[in-house]
Amino acid sequence: MSMQTPTPTTLDWGKLAQAGRLRGLWRLTRGYRLIYGIAVAGLGLSALARTGAYLWLRRLVDTILPSSPSAATLFGAGLVFVGIAALQGGFSFLSGALAARTSEGVALRLREHLFDHIQRLPFKYHDHTPTGELIQRCTSDVDALRRFFADHLVGVGRILLLFGANFTAIASIHAGLAWRSVLAVPAIVLLSYFFFRRVYTAYEAYQQQEAILSTVLQENLSAIRVVKAFARQAFERDKFERENWEKFQRGRHLLTMHSLFWPASDTLANLQFLAGLYLGARYVIAGSLSLGSYLAYAGMLIWIIWPMRNLGRLIVHASMGLVSFGRLLEILREPQEPLAEGHRPSPDHLRGEIVFDRVGFAYNSGPPILQDISFRVEPGEVVALLGPTGSGKSSLVHLLPRFYDYTQGSLRLDGRELQSYSRAFLRSQIGIVEQEPTLFTRSIRENIALGVDREVTLEEVESAARAAAIHEAILSFPNGYDTIIGERGVTLSGGQKQRVAIARVLLKDPRILILDDSTSSVDLITEAEIRSALERLMQGRTTFIIAHRIQSLMTADQILVLQAGKITQQGKHEDLIRQDGIYRRIYEAQTHIEAALEQELTHDAG
Repeated sequence: MSMQTPTPTTLDWGKLAQAGRLRGLWRLTRGYRLIYGIAVAGLGLSALARTGAYLWLRRLVDTILPSSPSAATLFGAGLVFVGIAALQGGFSFLSGALAARTSEGVALRLREHLFDHIQRLPFKYHDHTPTGELIQRCTSDVDALRRFFADHLVGVGRILLLFGANFTAIASIHAGLAWRSVLAVPAIVLLSYFFFRRVYTAYEAYQQQEAILSTVLQENLSAIRVVKAFARQAFERDKFERENWEKFQRGRHLLTMHSLFWPASDTLANLQFLAGLYLGARYVIAGSLSLGSYLAYAGMLIWIIWPMRNLGRLIVHASMGLVSFGRLLEILREPQEPLAEGHRPSPDHLRGEIVFDRVGFAYNSGPPILQDISFRVEPGEVVALLGPTGSGKSSLVHLLPRFYDYTQGSLRLDGRELQSYSRAFLRSQIGIVEQEPTLFTRSIRENIALGVDREVTLEEVESAARAAAIHEAILSFPNGYDTIIGERGVTLSGGQKQRVAIARVLLKDPRILILDDSTSSVDLITEAEIRSALERLMQGRTTFIIAHRIQSLMTADQILVLQAGKITQQGKHEDLIRQDGIYRRIYEAQTHIEAALEQELTHDAG
């Protein structure tokens, strides 16, 4: 069962992505604006309560105490202070709780949309974007934005409300003193803006380097077996240390900006505070300000000067949230694959006739990968692709599910241009077993049932596993089909991973099969078992087989030999071995190796 995000409303993510940062932040709070507004209002009431305490202190000192009050009166005055403190604490709690609800809700909604959006981005985006960078943006940058709403933005509101309430109260006591008490505020604001620009740039550079470091770490951990196998730990450590040192340098520069800001702002704030106390004392001595008013003024002066000093800190920190939001917008602005757009016939009507007519393909306007590819596949036929590494075999079959779109010529499925079909429909009807299968950290049963969007019975999973010659191996595990596979299938052998991936496709029961060297990691006996099962599955289905062993494609209806993105030979096995070309040379080389191996085994047995 899918989990629904507990958010108040649905966002128009397209408009949000195209908006500027400030407008985008405003759109992001849709559905939370009321409770966030209440959070800010709670801060305002808390600020008023704090100011009210100082005004009550003024009344106590100037009016109540000189009148020789009774114990009951003093007790009542004390209760007023307690009540004001309770109001202040209550409103502060309300504000914090609602701000936290807003920030966590926004972060939850943003994370889920980012995850869904990244999955729907085309292959060409993932080809040039490091995985570690995407992970860093979806974690660190989202968390920076969460703190922006939880602490920084609401903190700015709190400071402005404190300043407004206390300045107004001081002005009601003595207007001239009020204006003289904020002479340093413009300087503090200008100083904050000065550092805001520099911290913004420094933090952006820091986050970029953190993304690079995350990519290095992610690649190292994903390939830890290769690193150990080639004893490259020292090399990987040195590479990590270089990037980590660069992050250290950028982080030190960022902290230096902060370190310069605090002494400068503290100096201005302290000078303004001391000047205010001195001026207030002079007014008391001159008789134009009462003692109670002076005590109230001294308390409220703190909540004018220090909040403005903290405003600079929050502005500097807010710049980090804006940087992170800008980095997230870069992802959100990437156009998604239009999966649902296009023709969606009934799966029962899909015959599987495929025609390549002078098809060409290039990655991102680069050099051509496929050139002038032309051949025809009748429904139910098996097409085998053979050729050296980099000849374009995988690129050719990746055109069929529209992982990439061909750039020249025409490619038709059942007489209709392939690009007119919905990508979602094509991928639901095409089963692929990659050369390097990807398994998830889930149970074997869940991995086999991954390609089917319905409830699957254990009997169906076992049937697919038997056809892929993996059922007995699964039963040998302590928990059988409930055995949890390690990350990327690390707990399985190469052949077992390949057969689990084949079982996944068998269960999907697609109309078109793509087997990308899918038996490369199994022994000859297991390969024969899988081939026998696949031959039964292939009946009535159009199948593409990529293989390096001639024995894996000898029975294909037609064999295409590719070199440098072009078809250099085409025909059946019997035809190609009579032609002078790469196919016959590969066949003779493999036959010679197998004969020599068989002779050696016979000699050893004798």
